Amino acid sequence: MNVLVIDIGGRNAKVWRSGEAESIKIPSGKSFTPDRLLAGLERELGDWPVDRVSIGYPGEVEFGRPVKDPYNLGPGWADFDWDEGLGRPVKIMNDACMQALGSYEGGRMLFLGLGTSIGTTLVSDGQIIPLALGHLLFLGDMSFEDAVSRRALKVHGVKRWRKYVLHVASLLRSAFLVDYIVLGGGNAKRLTELPDYCRMGGNHLAYVGGVRMWEEIASETADGAALRRPDAVLSVG
Repeated sequence: MNVLVIDIGGRNAKVWRSGEAESIKIPSGKSFTPDRLLAGLERELGDWPVDRVSIGYPGEVEFGRPVKDPYNLGPGWADFDWDEGLGRPVKIMNDACMQALGSYEGGRMLFLGLGTSIGTTLVSDGQIIPLALGHLLFLGDMSFEDAVSRRALKVHGVKRWRKYVLHVASLLRSAFLVDYIVLGGGNAKRLTELPDYCRMGGNHLAYVGGVRMWEEIASETADGAALRRPDAVLSVG
C-alpha cells in the first residue's frame, strides 16, 4: 500500500512517499491554500501511485476534519473537500498528534513540537489526547508560545530559548506526570544537552505517524498496550 504523508507547516508542507526516507518540501506561508497544496503535489509527485493519504494539519481537528483555518496559512482549509480534491481515502490529524503518534514508545508520553508555534500532545497508555497549551501563561505575562516558538527563538536568542524549552519541559512533566517527553518539530535540532526524561524527536516521525494512521491492526507497544487511535481521526474516503 502506497501511503502519501503530508505534514503542513507554516513555512513548508513536508511530503513523504512510503518507502522513501527523504521528504519533499512545498513552500507554504500566509498565501498557502489547499489548491496550492494540490498544485504542488501534482508538480512534485507526477504519476507516483497513491493508495492512501495522511495529513498532519496545523490546527484543531474534530471527527477527521479541520475546525478552522490556521492563522499562519491562507484561507479555505476548513471547508475544503479533501475526498474530491485528492481522490483517495484521507485521514486528517492535528500535526502535533501525528508526530506524537510516530514518536510513541509506550507508557505516558508528552510530545512538544517546537516549530512555528508549540504543538502539544499527551499519549497515555496508547490513547492520544490533543492539548492546546501554547497560550497559557509561562512566566509573568509570557505564554509558552512566547517562550519557545520560532519567533521566540529570534527574540530571545538560542541560549535563553534553550533554557526556556527545558524549563517548559520540566513544568509540564510535573503537571502531566509523564514517563518521558519527546521534543520534536523543526527547531528541536537546536537543542544540545537534554535531561534523561527527554528524548529527541524529529519531523521524520510525522511520516511514521502518518503510516501508523493506516495500520489495519493496532500496533503493540513495547509494554504490550494497544495503540488506540483518537476519535478525531476519521477516513473521509
